[in-house]
Amino acid sequence: MNDLSLTILPEAPDDAEAIEHLVERTFGPGRYAKSAYRIREEVAHSLELSFTARVGTLLVGSVRLSPVTIGDAPALLLGPLTVEPPFRDRGIGLKLIERALSEARTRGHRLVFLVGDEPYYGKAGFKPVPKGQVKMPGPVDPKRLLVAELAPGAFEGVSGSIRGAV
Repeated sequence: MNDLSLTILPEAPDDAEAIEHLVERTFGPGRYAKSAYRIREEVAHSLELSFTARVGTLLVGSVRLSPVTIGDAPALLLGPLTVEPPFRDRGIGLKLIERALSEARTRGHRLVFLVGDEPYYGKAGFKPVPKGQVKMPGPVDPKRLLVAELAPGAFEGVSGSIRGAV
């Protein structure tokens, strides 16, 4: 990790304000128009499945997982994933994703979805969702809807709309 001393820690309630500022700096006000944010407005993220990246005491990254359903199948929605711009291209985002997926698998979760770029998220095991199998509220480029199976065959037979799990 170059010369950085990186620590990945579970998100704590006290991290919320710093994470919100980081997300604001990274994605700007346009983030509220995105389909994934519509889902996140319906349900709180799972604190036990969300992580921060720190260099010393400085929070430099964050990833959150939120409970959703696809049809009747339980799943998780990954995001936002954010890393401070000066710390990008150092593998921090991938380390955050790997930690979150590992914890989700350990806790018995089977599927994780996100909207993102397959060349990047594919490194963590995400694959494109077949067109039309899963729908999100609002417009989403179907090529950017990705899924990671945390258990073999977990995506078989799953279809429908992604909604926040209540």
